[in-house]
Parts: sequence; C-alpha cells; structure tokens
Amino acid sequence: MQQNTPRRTKAKPKAELENFGHLQPQAPELEQAVIGALLIESEAYSQVSEILKPESFYDTRHKHIYEAVSRLNIYQKPSDILTVVDELERMGSLEEAGGRYYVTQLSGMVSSSAHIVYHARIIAQKALARQLITYTSNIQTKAFDPTQDVDELMQEAEGGLFSLSQQSLKKDYTQIDPVINDAYTMLKTAASKSDGLSGISTGFRELDKMTSGWQPSDLVILAARPAMGKTAFALSMAKNIAIDQGIPLAFFSLEMSNVQLMNRVISNVTEIESEKLKTGQLRPDEWQRLDGRMKQLFGKPLFLDDTPSLSVFELLTKARRLVREHDVKIIMIDYLQLMNASGMSYGSRQEEVSTISRALKGLAKELNIPILALSQLNRGVENRPDGDKRPQLSDLRESGAIEQDADMVCFIHRPEYYKIFQDEKGNDLHGLAEIIIAKHRNGAIADVDMKFRADEVRFVDLTDTVYAQADNVGVDSAMNSDTAPVMDAPYPPVQDAYDGYPSDEGFGGGGFV
Repeated sequence: MQQNTPRRTKAKPKAELENFGHLQPQAPELEQAVIGALLIESEAYSQVSEILKPESFYDTRHKHIYEAVSRLNIYQKPSDILTVVDELERMGSLEEAGGRYYVTQLSGMVSSSAHIVYHARIIAQKALARQLITYTSNIQTKAFDPTQDVDELMQEAEGGLFSLSQQSLKKDYTQIDPVINDAYTMLKTAASKSDGLSGISTGFRELDKMTSGWQPSDLVILAARPAMGKTAFALSMAKNIAIDQGIPLAFFSLEMSNVQLMNRVISNVTEIESEKLKTGQLRPDEWQRLDGRMKQLFGKPLFLDDTPSLSVFELLTKARRLVREHDVKIIMIDYLQLMNASGMSYGSRQEEVSTISRALKGLAKELNIPILALSQLNRGVENRPDGDKRPQLSDLRESGAIEQDADMVCFIHRPEYYKIFQDEKGNDLHGLAEIIIAKHRNGAIADVDMKFRADEVRFVDLTDTVYAQADNVGVDSAMNSDTAPVMDAPYPPVQDAYDGYPSDEGFGGGGFV
C-alpha cells in the first residue's frame, strides 16, 4: 500500500515575492517628522512651504494637518498643537486627521526642526513618483486600447509629462557674485565687437542699433496682419544669421514646406525675382549668378522643420536636441497660432495659446537662446479709420499672455498695403516697411524704417536701395539690364549648374526634419 506523503512545495525566491506587488512610493516616518517639527516650531513652515503641498503627503491624516498649518500661516497666526487642533475643528476634518491624540503624539516624535528641508524634499520626490506611476498607468491602459489613436496618445503623454516637469522645476535664488561675473562677461563680449552688439545680429543695421541684437533667453514676438511679410522678414534674418554669419539657426515652419522656404532663401541670396525662379525663365547672367551664389548655401548651419500642426511639447523636445547636437543659437517659429498644446485640457483657445507662449518663454530661459515667434494680429487694425492702420499691442490675436510673456514685441507695418502711398509730409511710401518695437523689456521702444522688395520677397536696410547686379561672371553688360530678352530655353542645363555640389546632403548639413 502506497503511503501518502505530503507534497513539498518549493519555496518561491525572495525576489519573486518582492516583485509580486508594489507599494506606492512613500515615507511615512519622514512625514511624521516634518509634521511634528511644524507643530513645535512655527518658523519651520517658511522653510518647506515652497517644497510641499497638502497633496504631497501620502498619509491622509498628514494632508489634513499640513493644510491646517498652511491656513494658519496664510492668516499670519501661530501654529502649535492647540491652534492646529482648533483649525482642524473649524475645517471639520479633525477626525480625518486622527483626532487630538494623534496630533499631540506627532509633536512628541521630534525635538527640533533640524533637517526638515532635507526630509521635505524626499517627501516631494515620493509624491512626484506617485504622480508618474498614476499617469503612466493611464497611458499604458490607453495604449492597449486598439481604438485609441496613437498620435493623439503621444500628444497626451507629452503634455502630461510637461505639466509634471513644470511642477518639479523650481529654481532657487542665487547670490549676487556669480550674476555680477556673468553680466561683466557679457559687457566685455559686447565691447570686444566692433558693432557693440551683445546679442545675435539681425543683419539689419538700424534694427541692431535699437535691440543690440537678439538677446539670450529672450522671447521675441514678430506680429503682423496676413500678407505683411512676416515670413519674408524672418527668412531675411535667417539668411543674414545662418548663411552670412554662420550662426546655427533652426526654423520651424508650420505654414510652408521646406522646399518653399528654401526657394525664398535662394531668391534672397541670389537677388533673383521669386517668380523667375518658379518658372526657370532666367537670363544668362542670372543663371551665372544662381550658379555662383548657390554654392554659399551648402554646409551652412540652417536647420528646417516643416512638421504641420506642431505641438509645443514636440517643439521642446526637438529644440533641446538641436541645441545639444548642433549647438543651435537661435530658433524661429512660423507661426505661433498654428501650434497646439495637445494632451492637456483647456477651457478655451486663449488658455491653450497662453500655455504655448509660457512654454516658449520657459524654453528660451532653459536653453539660454533667443526664440523668435511669428504671430498673427486680429482684425482690429482693419477696422480702424484710414490713416490709422498702425498695429498696437491690443491687436495681438487670441491671448494677452503673448504680450505678457514676450520680452520684445515687434510689428511689421507697410502703409502701401492699405493704399497709403504718401505720408503727411508728402514723402513717398512705396516699398517702405516699418518695424515697430512696441514692447522692449530691456530697452527703448522705437520705429525702424526698412525697404521691402516685393519681387524678391525680402527686407533690406533703408539705405540699401540699389539692386545688386550679377556677380563678375564675364558676360556682356547689356545682360544686366531689365530690358534684356528672356531666353527661350533655360541656360545652362540644370544638371550642369549643380555639377560638383553635394548630392546626398540637404541645406544646412542635411536639414532638420
């Protein structure tokens, strides 16, 4: 007869048991120590008020007690065992806080508020970890749902992580000495330059005089009504900065494709009418000029991105990578109202635009580079009486936060767009463009007059009034006149014009997509 022997079960490894379930990140002993210190020393609250919020505590009892301490300090009342208990009774949460006995017990667990800041930071980190767990769990659940749009989920994930990161990014105060050194270094840098600029030159002399160049950490808003030349002005500066000066620049276009942008840049560099470049009907001297000046574009640090409906959180990621990998010194965005902040909920479009402008300003400070964002104006300009079409700060579209967040707001105004061809003094206004500096946080407001060349879709200094002729290519001078006949066939063949150019690289070392 077979004897039944008890089956021996193999003990599960310790690691397996530990991973079977997860406890939420928490530090109950440290929470007790912090609350106890707050009960015995009223001054301790000022040390942790910027670090901790009631929701930072894992234990519900501690949440209620900390909230009572916070309310007492807001009303400038002392916080001790008696006053906290009294405040908890007023709030109707004394029982949820553990009652009188528990509050009294907490005060006896510590003897001083030593190390309270260190303990508070640990509690805050644990709270942030819990938020991350909750958020990523929700994202994971949605990712398993086959009906969920992946692109929308990515936008939601980026928006949520951005919101969490903003909560944790708290910059502390700085003693004056290193700030003085930084300011003095900037002063010496400006003094060492012949033009006296402390920032990145725009390439326009009069504008540089007023701004001292685009400054690090500044958010610059360039606003105008449609068809005023916002993109043309931005691309004119991009050409001056990236191609002429060789300063790495990233251009995010939500309105035009990379090819369209590059055609504008080519027209700017070659000084050939954009319409001629579209049709290819160029004179022999223009073909020569195109052949000679196109070589200037290759290898230049100009990075283009034409992602449509770009999310501001996606832009943050790309911008950080561009600065890290390519040492980009300035970013341009065309234009702000076409961006979105998907992944977060908003009560209105104004709130969404406010989030976008705040994020751009934060990015400029984080990367310590200027960010120039183009913006549309509302129809308030159009509704004003004739002769009063100059834009104002109140014309900024969709959000007053743009005006608040920006370090500088510039408007483009071309009187001839409104059929105004003479000013009050009888001066000719054909081709005149005004760059109106309406807000300048670190300088004076002023108007800068410039010329707009509509055929080449570019801006130039007011003093630069003569159109450049063809480069010295050894052709008859008659070819340089506007009356020269257009060739029946292109000259030279396109493939010959590009012989010897890099074929596997885009502009700016491959561009940025």
